[in-house]
Amino acid sequence: MTDATADTFDVVILGAGINGAGLFRDLCLQGLTCLIVEKADFGSGTSAAPSRLIHGGIKYLETGELGLVAQSTLERNLLLRNAPHCVEPLPTFIPSFSLMKGAFAALRTLFGSTTAPRSRGAVLIKIGLTLYDLYGARHRVMPRHRFFFRRKALAEMPALTPRIVAGGIYYDAKISRPERLVWELLRDGLDASPQSRAMNGATLRGQQDGVLLLQDRDGVERQVRAGIVINGAGPWIDDVNATLGISGRLIGGTKGSHILLRHPELVESLKGRMIYFEADDGRICLVYDFLGLALVGSTDIKADNADTVRCEEDEIDYFLASLRSLLPKLQFGRDQIVYAYSGIRPLPVSDATRPGLISRDHSAPVAEPAAGRPFPVISLVGGKWTTFRGFAEEVTDTILSRLGRSRKVSTQMLPIGGGRGFPVDAASRRRWISERVAGSGLSAARIEALLARYGTTADAILAHIGHGEDAPLAHVEGYTRGEIDWIARHEMVGHLSDIVMRRTTLAIEGRLTLAGLAEIAAVAAVALGWDEGRREAEVATLAEQLRAVNRASL
Repeated sequence: MTDATADTFDVVILGAGINGAGLFRDLCLQGLTCLIVEKADFGSGTSAAPSRLIHGGIKYLETGELGLVAQSTLERNLLLRNAPHCVEPLPTFIPSFSLMKGAFAALRTLFGSTTAPRSRGAVLIKIGLTLYDLYGARHRVMPRHRFFFRRKALAEMPALTPRIVAGGIYYDAKISRPERLVWELLRDGLDASPQSRAMNGATLRGQQDGVLLLQDRDGVERQVRAGIVINGAGPWIDDVNATLGISGRLIGGTKGSHILLRHPELVESLKGRMIYFEADDGRICLVYDFLGLALVGSTDIKADNADTVRCEEDEIDYFLASLRSLLPKLQFGRDQIVYAYSGIRPLPVSDATRPGLISRDHSAPVAEPAAGRPFPVISLVGGKWTTFRGFAEEVTDTILSRLGRSRKVSTQMLPIGGGRGFPVDAASRRRWISERVAGSGLSAARIEALLARYGTTADAILAHIGHGEDAPLAHVEGYTRGEIDWIARHEMVGHLSDIVMRRTTLAIEGRLTLAGLAEIAAVAAVALGWDEGRREAEVATLAEQLRAVNRASL
C-alpha cells in the first residue's frame, strides 16, 4: 500500500547528470519544489566521461545541424561568462591533409545522407571555420579563426607531420572540473528553493497509483508524489521508463573512450592548444593539455550497456597509432597512460550507418498520464554537455506551462556556483588572492590553488579552515586536511569515491597511492562518522575502482 502522507513535489527528476542537474537548478529558481534522485553519485555516469570540452560543435556543420551549432556556440560563450572558474578558452588547431577532399561528401550529408565518407580538405575547413565564426557571434568572448598553409602551419605546430597542407586555429573551450559543476548546479538549486531536495545513492523501485517508491542509501523506503516526473537517466532512460510502466525505446547510445598520458614533451609541443584532427581512417580525434596531462579522445562506437562500459585495448591501440601518425617526432607507449575512461552517450535511436553521424541534438518526448500513473513523464533524450542550460530552459518552460506558472528568472547570464564574483582578469585575481592571504595567514600559492579548484567557493573553505590552521596531507600533494574535511561535511558525500572522483580531480590526475587514499579516508571518517570497518571498506572499494581506470600503480 502507498502512504497518503507521502512527500509531495511539483517535479521529481530521476537522474542527476548534467541535464538533470541543470533542469533542477532552473526549476528551483522559478520557485517550484523539486526532488532530484540519483542511483549513484551526482554526475557519476555519462556526465563524468566527456571529452571535457565546452564546444560549439564545428563538426555539426557537415551534418547540417545548423541550429545545434547556433545553440552550442551561444551556450559555450555563456558558460565562459557564467562558469569562468572551470571553463576557459581553448585555442584549437585543425590540420588538413588535402586541398579539396570532402566537399561533395559534405554536400551529400548536408542534404540528408547518413553514409557519406568523412574527409576534410583545406577548402572545406576554411569554409567551416568562417561559418563557425558567424554562428559564434552572439555574446562573443573569443577571437575569430586564423588560417594558413603548410609552411606557416608547421611553424605554428612544429611537431606535426609534414604531410599536412594547411591548418587553422579557432577557439572553443574546455572544462576542468565537469563533475564539480554538476554538484554546483544542484547546490544553486537547493539554495534557491529550500523545500527542494537532492538524493544520491537512492534507487527507484517503481510507482503505484502516482506514488514513486524509492529506497535511500541506508535501505529506507520512501514514498514521493510528483506533479510531473522527469526521466534524466541518460543511457538508462529506457530502463527507468520500463520501471514506470512505459514501453518503447528512446536511446541508441554510442561509446566514447579517452586516455590521459603523462607526456611532458607532448604537452609542451601543444603550446596550450588542442589539436582536432582527422585520423587515418577519417574519424575525428583530439588531444590537448588537461591539468598537465595530455587528454586523447575519443572513439564513437555503437554500444548500450552503460554499466559495463570501459576503454578497451583496441581503442588504446587506435589512439596511440593516431598520435604516432599525427606527431611522428614524438614517442608514444602504454607506459605513458595514467588514466583511461569511457562512457555511453545517451543519443536517440538512429538508423545512421556511422555513429558519428547520429544527431547530438536533444529532445524531450512526453509520456502522458495513463491508467495507474496519473503524472506525465518527460524524458531528456540526447543533448551534450555544452547545451545543458539551453535544454533545461526549454524543458522548464514546458513544465511551467503545464503547471500554469510563469518564468521568474532567466539563467542565461546567471553565474554558476564558484563562478559568482570570480576574478576573471589578472589584476582582480591578484587583488582577490592578496586580500585572502592577509585574512587567512595562508600563502598566495595555496589561495590560488583553492581558487582554481573551487572558484569563489574557496571563501567558504577558508572560513572553515580557520586562520593559518590548514595542515597539508602527507601523501596527497597539494591538498590539505581542512579542504577534504570541508568537502566531506558540506557536499553530500556518501562514499570516498565521491571526494576522489567527483568533488575533486584527484583520481584523474593519476597521482594517488594507497597511502593517499587511506589519508583522505581518515579525514572523511571523522567528518562522516565512519567506524574503522567502514573506513577500510571504502578504501578497498575505491582502490579496486581506480585500478580499472588508473594505469599508474596504485
